[in-house]
Amino acid sequence: MILFFSLKISAQNSYINQHKPLATELSKEFGIPSAIILSIAYVETGGGNSKHAQTLNNHFGMVGKNTVNSSRFKSFESSKESFRAFCEMISRKKYYQKMKGNLDYSEWLNAIASAGYAGKPTEWKQKINTVIKKFGL
Repeated sequence: MILFFSLKISAQNSYINQHKPLATELSKEFGIPSAIILSIAYVETGGGNSKHAQTLNNHFGMVGKNTVNSSRFKSFESSKESFRAFCEMISRKKYYQKMKGNLDYSEWLNAIASAGYAGKPTEWKQKINTVIKKFGL
């Protein structure tokens, strides 16, 4: 039982560690806190376990053209392309210019949730906050 939990925690940390440098790079480029980028990806993929992340390199549940299967979710050549597409999408939102460079992730969460990103904004924000705190993002 202890081995199972330690393997699960290891896999969760692996997703964070694997994508943290990319989130940091995109944070510098787009002015979106890396904690926001990484925690949203983590929640959207179930820590990298979703079939969309594994088969489509789609870490944000983005809908669009798919060259892999018949799902409505967009396929990406790489995880990096998916993370970049997410940041580009955020940079086109009305709140972006006001928020760009702001490092307060709670303000970002409120702005993103208020713009309709999540179907259940209160629950979504709680999940994101839990990931940020759990992994010290």
